[in-house]
Amino acid sequence: MRSVRAHPLQHLLAMIGALGFVAATVAIAWALGWITDNVILANPSERGSPTLAALWVIGISLVSGISVLARRLFLSMAELRTQRDWRRGLLHRYLDVPMDFHRRRDPGELLAHVDSDVNTATTVLKPLAFAVSVVVLVLVTMVALFAAHPLLALIAAVVFPALALISRVYTRRVEAPSAEVQRRVGEVTEVAHESFDGAVVVKTLGREPFEVERMRAASRRLSDERIRVGRMRAAFEPAIDALPTVGAVALLLVGAWLVGRGQATPGDLVLAATLFSLLAVPLFIVGFFLEELPRSVVSLDRVDRVLDEPVAASPSTSRSLPADGPLDLAIEDLAVGYGTRRVLDGVTLRVRAGERVALVGATGSGKSTLLETVMGLNEASHGAIRLSGVDLGSIHPDELHQAAALVFQEAFLFADSVAENVDLRSSGAPVVSGAPVAAAAPRRDVAAALDTAAASDFVARLPDGDLTVVGERGLTLSGGQRQRVALARALVRDPRLLLLDDATSAIDPVVEARILDRIGSSLDTTMLMVAQRISVIELADRVAYLAGGRIVATGSHAELLQRDDYRSLITAYEQAAVP
Repeated sequence: MRSVRAHPLQHLLAMIGALGFVAATVAIAWALGWITDNVILANPSERGSPTLAALWVIGISLVSGISVLARRLFLSMAELRTQRDWRRGLLHRYLDVPMDFHRRRDPGELLAHVDSDVNTATTVLKPLAFAVSVVVLVLVTMVALFAAHPLLALIAAVVFPALALISRVYTRRVEAPSAEVQRRVGEVTEVAHESFDGAVVVKTLGREPFEVERMRAASRRLSDERIRVGRMRAAFEPAIDALPTVGAVALLLVGAWLVGRGQATPGDLVLAATLFSLLAVPLFIVGFFLEELPRSVVSLDRVDRVLDEPVAASPSTSRSLPADGPLDLAIEDLAVGYGTRRVLDGVTLRVRAGERVALVGATGSGKSTLLETVMGLNEASHGAIRLSGVDLGSIHPDELHQAAALVFQEAFLFADSVAENVDLRSSGAPVVSGAPVAAAAPRRDVAAALDTAAASDFVARLPDGDLTVVGERGLTLSGGQRQRVALARALVRDPRLLLLDDATSAIDPVVEARILDRIGSSLDTTMLMVAQRISVIELADRVAYLAGGRIVATGSHAELLQRDDYRSLITAYEQAAVP
């Protein structure tokens, strides 16, 4: 019904085609019965026109063919458009849900939802109109058989309910195994995705045999579940297929007996046998519809679980940030958790406009989580974040993304040119959200961003300069080169709040210092940067020390060195930096 409501015209036209086929089926059966009695067996003086009879058969066949064409065409359109709608819905939801959703799910599972689950969920749409029309055909057949003789109708009254009962039993028994099959499909997709995505790790550690074995084991489990479902189908499908044939044989035997007794005409028998034989294929399709229904229901449930994931509500009343200048950042009593684990608990921090603050803390202290939450990627369970006095929740996402930029330690690059990785707005990708997209940056701005990020020299040495296409995830570049391109991606937007999550950790310390100096001199921005190197910490105007999920101290680097725990952490950083 969701597909019918979304695409009513296609389903309506398909239903008209299906009912046209029903009418043609009944008409051809009636025509053959009439021809038997009035053309083939009739006295010569009372015989009808064979030419007229042939024209009737040809005309009815044409109507039947056109009806089948209309039904298949419009149901295919409805099925494909429904797949498109659900895939778009999944894509939007993947983009809109908080990052915690993606942390709880493997990419392989998400790919399985978009691919196999959507395909399986829409499998029942193609035979839908035909299955509904067959119900009408069965009712008409029952009336025609009863008109010919009640005994003939009695045979159909036994066969059709028996067929429905067998299909219902099969549907109930196969539902749970079908759900397990879909889960195993996601498992296989997940293993494949991890193996391909981690190809470098697999090859460098010589894990090829282990990955092959993982795939073999996952495929074996999928195969076992599919064989289990196949055995059920093998047990039930022959009965579903055989029932109409058994009914047709019984009908012929009873009908011949009735004709011999003069209680029915040969035309009545031909009409009844034709209807029964023509019902064999439609009833098989109804059986297929009922067989596929459990798998479709299971797959749609998996899709719906994603579509039902809550997303952050759009601000009911948007407030705009100041027109220009660096942004002031105020974090008050912020609490953030992943599931039941509290990562940040009572974080309070103020970063003044234009200030450069280094965020220092031990591994796992919540530094990355804090920066992600400021960018709106995590939902806070408590507290508030304000940019220049404007609550983060009341800022339109498009405005936030234009005003603030976050650069991660793990730089992700697309398999595209360097220039297009810096200015993603120039890549020509379609707009999926319907929101307006900022115009592409001029080439001079891309070049300036690369220069500020100290990437111009190595980019100029690439085969095609900034038009060189980098590999998947940018693996054709070194770690430091990827970080500089990712940093240029943030700088080209001219952000007024720049968040650096240890974004220069793979860059030479001398180059790193030069980059931070260039950012300070060329960009009017506020900076909050996760730092581990002493050289970076000393460049900051102020240091915020994060421990135990909260800011325990702020001040200059020299002032914080008076704390034993901070001094121990800095000493560990220094020792780790020694080659």
